[in-house]
Amino acid sequence: MNAIFNNLPMEKQARIINAAMKEFVQSGYEKASTNKIVKEANISKGSLFNYFHSKKDLYLYLIEYGVLIIEKIYEQIDLNETDIFQRLAKLGLIKRQIQGKFPKVFDFFKSLKSEESPEVKEEMNRITHSIYDEGMKKIYQNIDYSKFRDDIDIQKAIDILKWTMFGFGEKALNQLTTFEEVSEDYIKEWESYSEILKRCFYK
Repeated sequence: MNAIFNNLPMEKQARIINAAMKEFVQSGYEKASTNKIVKEANISKGSLFNYFHSKKDLYLYLIEYGVLIIEKIYEQIDLNETDIFQRLAKLGLIKRQIQGKFPKVFDFFKSLKSEESPEVKEEMNRITHSIYDEGMKKIYQNIDYSKFRDDIDIQKAIDILKWTMFGFGEKALNQLTTFEEVSEDYIKEWESYSEILKRCFYK
């Protein structure tokens, strides 16, 4: 992370981060204008390139910053909750709270899914894949699999659960224009899918 930028007052950091994320979301990496970013953030262009050596440097910083926010979700996973469905329900509430506090971060991460610029794609994938893999490992850590029916192949059941979560997430992303719109309805809808899977898998 950028030491010079991190020594700025928090309000100024937030202003620059939000302005940059807004421009990258609207324009994509290649077409994003640093002129628009500095105007929105109310700083000089010289200041921006004092904090970040290039547009790429700024972009990758935003990804790393976003990863730190997403890690806040995984850090709050209750490993003492051994019921996978209860754990996912609690995780959904935590995720909703953090999305509410940092909607621009999640809008930015949504935009990464369609970013194809070769200048940033490889490093972008490396950074984002690691946080996803670590999160998935923690979600399924210390789960009580004795609750599953004896005739169920647990690994296949977990695969189905993962695919359902991924599909639901993709559906929600496609419906959202911005994470400022996320409502409790998404949590309730997930709970309805979760309840069906629980009845199928549990004793």
